[in-house]
Amino acid sequence: MPTSSSASFSVTQTLYPVLLTISMVHLLNDTIQSVIPAIFPIIQQTLKLSYVELGMIAFANNFIASIMQPVIGRYTDTKPLPYLLPVGMAFTLVGMLLLAYSFNLALIIVSVSLVGVGSAVFHPEGSRVVIMAAGQRRGLAQSIFQVGGNAGQSLAPLMTALIFVPLGQSGAIWFTVLAALAFILLLYIASWYRQQVAVLPTVPVVKTEKVPTVRNKKVTFALILIVFLVFVRAWYGTGITNYYAFYLIEHYGLSIKDAQFYIFLYLLAGAIGIFSGGPLSDRFGKKNVILYSMIASAPLSFILPYVSLPWVYPILILNGFIILSSFSVTLVYALELIPGRIGTISGLIFGLSFGMAAIGAIALGKLADEFGLQFIMIVCGCLPALGIFTFLLPSEKQIHQWNAGSTQY
Repeated sequence: MPTSSSASFSVTQTLYPVLLTISMVHLLNDTIQSVIPAIFPIIQQTLKLSYVELGMIAFANNFIASIMQPVIGRYTDTKPLPYLLPVGMAFTLVGMLLLAYSFNLALIIVSVSLVGVGSAVFHPEGSRVVIMAAGQRRGLAQSIFQVGGNAGQSLAPLMTALIFVPLGQSGAIWFTVLAALAFILLLYIASWYRQQVAVLPTVPVVKTEKVPTVRNKKVTFALILIVFLVFVRAWYGTGITNYYAFYLIEHYGLSIKDAQFYIFLYLLAGAIGIFSGGPLSDRFGKKNVILYSMIASAPLSFILPYVSLPWVYPILILNGFIILSSFSVTLVYALELIPGRIGTISGLIFGLSFGMAAIGAIALGKLADEFGLQFIMIVCGCLPALGIFTFLLPSEKQIHQWNAGSTQY
């Protein structure tokens, strides 16, 4: 049996300095990632790009991140590489430097692909650091980690309004400073990570008995269903973050700058929702938080394309809080389904989130070119209702029964 260092983390104390540091890096990383959709309104005008071409840029960034994350996570489950974290951020720094001076579509795709490599390295390894530092409070730890990322994502609209509108595409050069700061913080994290790997004993994933085929099928079905819910949420998020600003401009006559503040409030509310979701799941259960975050957001998502402008603010804020409250909870639930495989599962969940967003960006861009922005907003508005399938997920009590006697973690 191969051993997995991820199975050995038995620290009972929650290490908040490490969690806050990795959350800060997550904020910096996702702020840099958010430069890409933030710059869309600018490069659409300067380079005369179609919605499909904008979708191709988003696809390049997200697809690279999605296909690499599970691969990196699976490899580092068996052979941890602490200093891979700052190496990944170095790719991000180079990508941002190139993006600032890219003068055609091909160069922009290359630059955002480099940023995608950095994200692919950071998310599975960052999740491993979180589990190592979480102690017994994994839900809270994941929320601290994820709120940093979503706070970074929420800055994208402000960057459009305050940086890219006045400075243009070259404003991206300032984000190399954030990448350099993240690189320095990751050197500290990598040093701590290396020390933990050195001092903690490696515990194999212990197989005490043959796991029944029925149990395997149930776990597989539950994992597929979780992936499906990630798919639904990612497509909805892509519709809002990549295209809703254009809808506000076209449908309500807002300026580029004014439209970005609506997206900012949605993402900011989502960051607060993510932070709240972890403690709520620790108290009320992960399945319940996943279920209610999808079902409660469905009516809000459905009516959003039809309301008058004064109603857009409260609906976006409330919906961002609700639908993203289950973001970190989904990962913790998946880790309980298949314990001891932190890198693989986090890479799968985060990677698929990026991957589905990539596919969704192109698909929605094509639909927008063919049928208009209002049509894709209506399509996106129907997606959260698919969260009704959460009822089919096993309870946490069932999962604990399945895992009892089959694994040690």
